[in-house]
Amino acid sequence: MIRHYSDHAANERTFLAWVRTAIAVMAFGFLIERFDLFLRFATLNVGKAPSAPHREWLANAAGMAFLLLGLGMIATAAWRFFRTSKEIDAQEEFLGAGARFDLAMAALLVLLGLSLLLYLSHAVVMAG
Repeated sequence: MIRHYSDHAANERTFLAWVRTAIAVMAFGFLIERFDLFLRFATLNVGKAPSAPHREWLANAAGMAFLLLGLGMIATAAWRFFRTSKEIDAQEEFLGAGARFDLAMAALLVLLGLSLLLYLSHAVVMAG
């Protein structure tokens, strides 16, 4: 039997949850970057002029930000997984890492979400 098996299993489950979340964030970033194509197609179908190309930079920037955030989340999750795995097997005790980084990541997601809300509200007003 593996020493501290339940701790290692919990560490692996946490790592996989971070990876799943990061993949979802990256997929959402790809969707955001391609959302301007949907808006252009939708405005052509209702007989309006397509959106100005200079406004597409926000969707592209937000999509890239979500993609980069997802990559950063995977790298951070891998680093934390290996560090925690070593700490589980170590004889000495370690202080917990705290929740500051997790809260900073959540705050970044909230800021990106608010920027998308601003972009979509502007796109809806311009299309309508």
